Amino acid sequence: MTYSGVVTVGGPADVHELPDLMISKVAVGPMNNNAYLLRCRATDEQLLIDAAAEPHTLLSLIGESGIASVVTTHRHQDHWSALREVVDATGARTYAGQYDAEGIPVPTDVPVADGDTVRVGRVELTARHLVGHTPGSIALVYNDPHGHPHVFTGDCLFPGGVGNTWKDSKAFESLINDVETKLFDRLPDETWVYPGHGDDTTLGAERPHLAQWRERGW
Repeated sequence: MTYSGVVTVGGPADVHELPDLMISKVAVGPMNNNAYLLRCRATDEQLLIDAAAEPHTLLSLIGESGIASVVTTHRHQDHWSALREVVDATGARTYAGQYDAEGIPVPTDVPVADGDTVRVGRVELTARHLVGHTPGSIALVYNDPHGHPHVFTGDCLFPGGVGNTWKDSKAFESLINDVETKLFDRLPDETWVYPGHGDDTTLGAERPHLAQWRERGW
């Protein structure tokens, strides 16, 4: 079936089937958070991005094969509310941005710096440190060797703009600069964007609006 990226809380996961990687997207919790389960097709190893809420939903998605790791994109509670339960049930290693780890109550096994590689089986993801929504937010970029890139942006990039910086002009400037230089300037228009809430988008759909975002300041 064709992947749309449109999911609802209480509804089924949507699965994006790539040659080397399976991406299952599910919506959980009162803030309509997205969680993403990545599975390497060569090894069946799995990685979860954001154990946001509803541990029973996430553990059902993970299944009996378990997960090797959980990446938390940033320190805000709605992105780690189920982390303790998921880690206790699976024994997974925990990853988070090195500057946000201290704000996550579940200990981070692997603090992640800009440019670090996070692996799931034979698949490699590159971490990009995006400052502004939080001090240590990270995005994960998968450069699919068989197609276009895919990027998991947490709350740093959505359809229609960058993440919330609460009218802090310095934080906004930092975030939009990082999003431009580390994502838009390095990746093609076809890059698929998986945000922390809501529907997916592409860099090409958002690129024409960058100047407008800068002008409005959010």
